[in-house]
Amino acid sequence: MAEYVLKYADTRGEIHQQVAHAGSEKELRERYTNQGFLIYSIKAKRGLSGDISGGLIPRRKKLNLEKFLIFNQQFVTLIRAGLPILKALDLLADRLTDPKLGPYIKAVRDEVRNGTLLSDAFRMQGIFPKIYVTTVMAGEKSGSLSEVLDRFISYQKLSLAVKKKVMVSLMYPSVLIFLTICLMVFLVTYVVPNFAELYTSMQAQLPRVTLILIAIGTTARNYILLFFAGLVGLIFLYRFWSRKESARARIDGVKLRVPLLGDIWVKYQVAQFSRVLSTLLTGGIPLVQGLETAADSLGTPLLRKALDKASKMVREGQALSASLKSTGIFPPLSIDMIEVGESTGALPVMLNSVAEFYEEDVNTRMAATLSLIEPAIMIFMGCFVAFVLIALYLPIFSLADTIR
Repeated sequence: MAEYVLKYADTRGEIHQQVAHAGSEKELRERYTNQGFLIYSIKAKRGLSGDISGGLIPRRKKLNLEKFLIFNQQFVTLIRAGLPILKALDLLADRLTDPKLGPYIKAVRDEVRNGTLLSDAFRMQGIFPKIYVTTVMAGEKSGSLSEVLDRFISYQKLSLAVKKKVMVSLMYPSVLIFLTICLMVFLVTYVVPNFAELYTSMQAQLPRVTLILIAIGTTARNYILLFFAGLVGLIFLYRFWSRKESARARIDGVKLRVPLLGDIWVKYQVAQFSRVLSTLLTGGIPLVQGLETAADSLGTPLLRKALDKASKMVREGQALSASLKSTGIFPPLSIDMIEVGESTGALPVMLNSVAEFYEEDVNTRMAATLSLIEPAIMIFMGCFVAFVLIALYLPIFSLADTIR
């Protein structure tokens, strides 16, 4: 029998985690569900091979969220038309716009045909977002799968729209920085060495600033390939190191302390968290389970630890607003808005308002910050080009004065 790490809630709402033995995940889930427990997750226990990675986070296959959104829209339409879930999956499995998604949907269909719950079938694939699996589970328990999936589709559309806005805002500064770096490399590795050869042939007496620039240029041209090889190696080392949970927590800490951008990053994460939690609570998911799912959907260890602490306090009877305030990460205004939502019994609606407020704030602050970054890049590039030109042409002026 295989070993599984089981996480579940008992009838009093207390969360437990233990190692259990069963012939399959389905058998273990049925056993504990029949005893009245609410199953959060079941994962196969890793053996010795799982410890060799040194805490590395396994790479997860990426899901095309836009095409997955199309699948869900079609899925909801078929269910509302009166088709059984199995028949709807049959029709969609061979007609998906994303060929990479097809095998996973077929696997889900096969599991459902064998008697597995739809949410369990999606969870077993290991590629679908946890918020989606939890949402489907809520729809199954409430008997309103199409309505719950509609809310997920609305959430996904808004989430993708916000991400696209952020990416478009970053596009121009990224291109500008790339072109600036290319210009600097061209000047230092091509233009400066050519002037150095010219001055050497003329046996001219060069100013100190020109000597420094020529030394940098000739050294850069001689070692440019070695420099790029080292840069590529550093990038690979960083990607390998950043897969560790401890490294990702450190990176989040650095992001949090970056002037201007740190505040924007926190508010973006708060908006994402509020949107996810609002969607889950509206779908009928309990608050504690919703907090855990929202923490996992963020993918940032720093906030995940903060939300784990808040989740524990909520289980102990503390209010959500007080629990989030104790983390020291959430902005005071978001805490106040959540507190009002709790006191009026409209927490999901207020969380949705928090998400909308901070999404708009992030867009405004991003635009303001980028409007400062772009002139700074242009000024830096102008100063660098002016320095190179002065350093290279200063000896020519000196030679002209000597000739006169």
